[in-house]
Amino acid sequence: MTEIAFNLAETPDSHTAEKGRLLFAGPVDFVKGVVAMDGLPDADRIEVCFAGRSNVGKSSLINALTGRKGIARASNTPGRTQEINFFTLGEERYLVDLPGYGYANAPLHVVEKWQRLLKSYLSGRQSLRRAFVLIDARHGVKAVDEEIMKLLDSSAVTFQCVLTKADKVKEKERAAVLQQVRGALAKHPAAYPELVLTSSEKGDGIETLRAIIAGLI
Repeated sequence: MTEIAFNLAETPDSHTAEKGRLLFAGPVDFVKGVVAMDGLPDADRIEVCFAGRSNVGKSSLINALTGRKGIARASNTPGRTQEINFFTLGEERYLVDLPGYGYANAPLHVVEKWQRLLKSYLSGRQSLRRAFVLIDARHGVKAVDEEIMKLLDSSAVTFQCVLTKADKVKEKERAAVLQQVRGALAKHPAAYPELVLTSSEKGDGIETLRAIIAGLI
């Protein structure tokens, strides 16, 4: 059996990068926040979703991708946002922001309700093309990340790992984190064999991630 390398995604060529730029330069508008499956918008567009534990930098990444500072709002209280937030991305896509997971402050019944909604969404959304699982480059894959990855495996949803806050990690430490992440991903059949290293603050990897999303059909 061939071992998957999980190499870093290459910088896109100028044509592919331009497609990504144009997609995110187009209209990006908030549609609705969903708290139950019957509130989902029609599955008439390609969707990509972003998942990550609380404080991983998900809102900052979405804001950097869209070039709009306030499109995704970060909460100071981990786990406060309990909605699946839908945004139009151009004329043919939805960008979906899933609630942060791995928080300890939310009541148990709230956590259970969110988990049921997440499982239903991931297993029943035919228009979902890829999930992007955000991992803090300073810490690597944690137990709570493994849980979401297992859920994506069982839902047969392809997911791609995006490492955030890469600018906060020294070069020699980054190699160790990447090794840990690659080892963790190797256990998940739904993992896409390519990593994206990003920094919302510095703009690293944003062009690459835009191009990847623009290329999904």
